[in-house]
Amino acid sequence: MFHQSRKEIMTSIRGKGNKTTELRLLAILKENGIPGWRRPQPLPGKPDFAFPSSKLAVFVDGCFWHGCPNCYKEPKQNTKFWKEKVVGNKRRDRRVSRQLREKGWKVCRIWECKLKKSPGSVLGRIERMLLE
Repeated sequence: MFHQSRKEIMTSIRGKGNKTTELRLLAILKENGIPGWRRPQPLPGKPDFAFPSSKLAVFVDGCFWHGCPNCYKEPKQNTKFWKEKVVGNKRRDRRVSRQLREKGWKVCRIWECKLKKSPGSVLGRIERMLLE
């Protein structure tokens, strides 16, 4: 019988987006009448929301997958794998943000926990960035 390593298994899994947090932000944008957003857009990193007229790309980063400084707890098993995974995700996030900025886009990264705990501050941040 063929046994795959955990790394091979995890590498083969492709995420389909963090639906819960994306839907939460979608509801906030709709409830507050924030116009002009699009999903998806053919941009580096595939932002969760893009405001083409303001050139603002918005990402909702999951606390576990992106290593939130407030919430992330390293798993007790396979610590080397998970550390490499999260470090790689952070590296990719920085690269994507840099690529977007080089193309003239502003980048807004929102932590999943922030969206849950203080949606008003998230909304305010997006509104301010849309006006810049």
